[in-house]
Amino acid sequence: VLAALCGNTWVRILDFALLYILLAIGLNLVVGFAGLLDMGYIAFYAVGAYTWAFLASPQFGIHLPFWIVLPLGAGFAACAGIILGFPTLRLRGDYLAIVTLGFGEIVRIFMNDLTHPVNITNGPQGIDQLDGLSLFGFELNKGLPLGESFQVSSLFLYYYVFLAFVALAILLVKRLQVSRIGRAWAAIRDDELAAKAIGVNTRNLKLLAFAMGATFGGVSGGLFGSFQGFVSPESFTLMESTAILTMIVFGGMGSLAGVIVGAVVLSLL
Repeated sequence: VLAALCGNTWVRILDFALLYILLAIGLNLVVGFAGLLDMGYIAFYAVGAYTWAFLASPQFGIHLPFWIVLPLGAGFAACAGIILGFPTLRLRGDYLAIVTLGFGEIVRIFMNDLTHPVNITNGPQGIDQLDGLSLFGFELNKGLPLGESFQVSSLFLYYYVFLAFVALAILLVKRLQVSRIGRAWAAIRDDELAAKAIGVNTRNLKLLAFAMGATFGGVSGGLFGSFQGFVSPESFTLMESTAILTMIVFGGMGSLAGVIVGAVVLSLL
């Protein structure tokens, strides 16, 4: 039904819309919940994508299953979030935005230049032939045969996989929002000095916000790599970070439903 109504092109757009929803939900934890303006969020997306490229492609001859690669990408992205968080603990507003913006550009340039003395990333040429997702023995990028004359397109299979990840992310964030951690983030966002005065450990909670937001970016990057089959530094530019932040502002910072609407509308546009 979806194919008849939309066609494969629009299904592909919807796939990317779901990826953007996942990214926007992650960035909303940092910007909307904790009030930390992160302009380099796309760096965590890149970490997840390149983790997939290194561990599930012919680049190094490694082809690990997705249930190993995806958590590793999320873990590496979380570590990158903590690394970014430590030097920015005392920064707010524009100063924080400038530092995180620089971090995002440093990661992109690093991936672009990591070709000497050993070629690791293929530079601007990127890495291709990435492995797709494989579930229950079926490789999603090859589609799903149903009989001799009908096959479900890989675009639809990825659509439902991405939808499942988005649903899981929404459930997790909704629970997190009403927890003690979520309320502490809101206190830091509204008045950090007052939050400190009532005993909120602002340092640890800021680092947790960066790490958890980055985890969503790492998962999204891994899914992007498996779906696209190719990654290059040009997929992780400043404009991508700006686009994700715009989705959050458009839908309403701190609002989970608003972020989803903003991501879908701007992706379709």
